[in-house]
Amino acid sequence: MEHQIHRIGVLTSGGDAPGMNAAVRAVVRTAVDCGIECVGIRRGWNGLINSDFVQLDASSVSHIINKGGTVLYTARSEEFMTEPGRAKALSTCKLLGLDAIVAIGGDGTFRGALALSRQAAASGYGNLQVVGIPATIDNDIGCSHYTIGFDTACNTAVECIDKLRDTMQSHERCSVVEVMGRNAGHLALYVGLATGATAVLVPEKEFNFQRDVVERIRLARLSGKTHFMIIVAEGVGSAVEIGKQIHEALGLDPRVTILGHIQRGGTPSARDRVMATNMGYHAVMALAEGKTNRVICSQAGKMVDLDIVEGLAMKKSLDSQQYEAMEAMTGIGN
Repeated sequence: MEHQIHRIGVLTSGGDAPGMNAAVRAVVRTAVDCGIECVGIRRGWNGLINSDFVQLDASSVSHIINKGGTVLYTARSEEFMTEPGRAKALSTCKLLGLDAIVAIGGDGTFRGALALSRQAAASGYGNLQVVGIPATIDNDIGCSHYTIGFDTACNTAVECIDKLRDTMQSHERCSVVEVMGRNAGHLALYVGLATGATAVLVPEKEFNFQRDVVERIRLARLSGKTHFMIIVAEGVGSAVEIGKQIHEALGLDPRVTILGHIQRGGTPSARDRVMATNMGYHAVMALAEGKTNRVICSQAGKMVDLDIVEGLAMKKSLDSQQYEAMEAMTGIGN
């Protein structure tokens, strides 16, 4: 295949997500297949500023497809958000002879890639091609129906809650579980459906505590249940406060569990490995075709590449069918 790029850099930035290693592997092996050299940038944009890199080839990414986290490490960089910081990053690009960057992460990662590309063009560096791959357990990238890490994070949360339910049922208690998701409720909704939660609170839906929590617990109790599971997305607010309100309203003594960063870890699921591999492959192919300022997206079961600006402007709403199903499962429809 004829291509105009000779060497690309790949990095992971922002919060880690299971499947990032599979994406790195796919980028490297696709690049090698196309005759393109690949350099791994360690610790995200900080690594590009500080010239922290490692040469990658097909063998160096062997046996990482099944590993959680990211072998390239990740970090957030305030310095990179400044023009002088990006100038340092461009100096590293020039030193290493990078023609393109594949940036794996969330919306902040994509904004950084776009800013770097624009500064390169304005500073006389030339055409630095950039492509983003969406990887975040929050699944909150508007232009892509799916983001790497979401499935594994859901499975991790479900496994933890299933175990928690065993002890809650034994002691006939109410459990309030806070899951991650930043300002989005996709993770909470899917986990709530999968665990048969008594109630699920997400930031996209304004909730009435009496109707959406108290009445659902009462309904469950009247049906014969003696234990209750309330799932709270972190974007809603404090699970501890929700627990206090339940105690005041019903006299129950809820146990609050904040799952936290355990949701980011673990062996990536088959779905995340396959999605990451496909996204990594399409990222390199987009670069080989001369494209830049693109983000790889999963839409209607297919991989497409969109303009980063266009992609960042898109918003993702909560799956209305999933939410309606959750409403029906809890026994109270709105």
